[in-house]
Amino acid sequence: MEILIRPDPEDVAALAAQILAGYAGDGATLGLATGSTPLATYQELIRLHHHEGLSFSKCQAFLLDEYVGLPRDHEQSYYRTIRREFTEHIDIDDSAVHSPDGLTEDSDAAGRAYDEAIQQSGGVDIQLLGVGTNGHIGFNEPGSSLSSPTRLKTLHPQTVKDNARFFERAADVPRHVLTQGLGTISRARHLLLLATGEGKAQAVAALAEGPVSARCPASVLQLHPHATVIVDEAAAQNLQDSEYYRYADANKPHWQRH
Repeated sequence: MEILIRPDPEDVAALAAQILAGYAGDGATLGLATGSTPLATYQELIRLHHHEGLSFSKCQAFLLDEYVGLPRDHEQSYYRTIRREFTEHIDIDDSAVHSPDGLTEDSDAAGRAYDEAIQQSGGVDIQLLGVGTNGHIGFNEPGSSLSSPTRLKTLHPQTVKDNARFFERAADVPRHVLTQGLGTISRARHLLLLATGEGKAQAVAALAEGPVSARCPASVLQLHPHATVIVDEAAAQNLQDSEYYRYADANKPHWQRH
């Protein structure tokens, strides 16, 4: 795992966009995350598309998750959210943007179908991730199997609370989602996790320096052969080995990519 510490959220987003742009230019299959943390990264990628010619026309994209019970065109569905915040502003074809079926009546079959679709695409080349305050990635809440497939999950009360700001009322937040499992996520060739703000400091320390455990689902990144974690100073404040991470970053061989 490579841990990169940057001064502020803007620098985190700029570096993340630089890494993602390198894949997009090659027509990669991208794994996209929603939530507040990736927004600045998406804005930078949109800027690169409009002003520096970055094309996504040969890319495919797979979302991490979708609320159960919300149609695709619901304002807070993750499919609609990623369209509004990112993909409708670039040149990726709408048919190349995939999400789990939140209206399915057979969640097991829908999960299997989604994992199969990812495999048939050739697999995800780079998966963008955020991390929740309780260490969840996607909607793999504490207690999730580290080898889990895409499946139905019940949201943790803290996650419902965190996401209530996107809905008119807390009671409107769905309690269930279809989410890529930790096993599905781990099959991506490159995992890119972003975290900003002091509210994520405890989760960052747990995922990077704590034990690999279902108590902190994001700790599964420790087992991945190519995982990059980019954090700002506030999110890095609980890291015990932060000085080494800075040293390793500053002394990276010129030929080594993130």
